[in-house]
Amino acid sequence: MKKFASIILSGLIILSGCGLSKTASGSLIGSGAGAAVGAGLGYLIGKDGKGAAIGAAIGTAIGGGTGAVIGNKMDKKAEELAALENAKVETVEDANGLTAIRVTFDSGILFPKNGTTLSTSAQKELTKFASEMSDMTDTDITIFGHTDNTGTREVNDRISLQRAQSVAKLLNQKGIAESRMRVEGHAYDEPVASNETAEGRAQNRRVEIYISANENMIKAAEAEAAKN
Repeated sequence: MKKFASIILSGLIILSGCGLSKTASGSLIGSGAGAAVGAGLGYLIGKDGKGAAIGAAIGTAIGGGTGAVIGNKMDKKAEELAALENAKVETVEDANGLTAIRVTFDSGILFPKNGTTLSTSAQKELTKFASEMSDMTDTDITIFGHTDNTGTREVNDRISLQRAQSVAKLLNQKGIAESRMRVEGHAYDEPVASNETAEGRAQNRRVEIYISANENMIKAAEAEAAKN
């Protein structure tokens, strides 16, 4: 990866202006404008060996027409997902430079403090999410669990992973194939707010779901772009 300094800075500036949580209803942020944010995001996710950029890089260049086809699909799906309560929906960029979607659920709503069991309301929201994704099976889903910095590293590693696993298990029960999902626990490595305040720690206790095009979607988009 190259030119991280300017890319990451622009991504962080844009993110800071978006707001960091949504606790009443869903919100859509950055539709059609995910490149700068996504480029920085891809590096931050992959730093220190704690993960990889979202989306499996296919290793070949993807044409602009293909990217536009996928971008239109992702923008439309992001608008649909914005109806979810207690979630923030954003378009970002995946490892192939294609538009992807990030859905961030407030972990204070998803889980009890220090807990890994999904609440009834969280199950309902994730059920709605799975239903919304039923018509978009040609995507990969990456789930990251995050914590605040309270407690030991060992405990936070475990809790963040188990939270991501709880989400994946529920989504699998609601029809999303296990083979499409990848889960990781990132503990407190990627805060989105200060851990010095209760409000900041609440924002850092979160689960993020990323939706990215798989090879089937990319091939279909290439075929569609070739017709135009």
